[in-house]
Amino acid sequence: MIVGVGVDVCDVARFESSLRRTPELGERLFTVGERGLPVRSLAARFAAKEALAKALGAPVGLAWQDAEVVTEESGRPTLVLRGSVLAMADRLGVARTHLSLSHDAGIATAFVVLEGE
Repeated sequence: MIVGVGVDVCDVARFESSLRRTPELGERLFTVGERGLPVRSLAARFAAKEALAKALGAPVGLAWQDAEVVTEESGRPTLVLRGSVLAMADRLGVARTHLSLSHDAGIATAFVVLEGE
């Protein structure tokens, strides 16, 4: 059963400009494991977090670092949920998350599907 679906896009150049203009933004949005990635990958991860929030119903109070995009050995991106994000996912009965990321032509895109039991 599908619990939620979310999609988001992010203009990579605009996102890079925001990170340069406000350096603490990167620390607020990303976990230590995400921060060293190229800007196009950060933009895709930001889009993933936005898409995840949408899939959860856009509740108030989610912490950005409570969702982390990690890459499996195969190259497949996955979401690690903790804290406020995990609590909301549990409340909704989320059993599995599915994530697709892409970046091309200056745009990063993320698609999230939340699946219940």
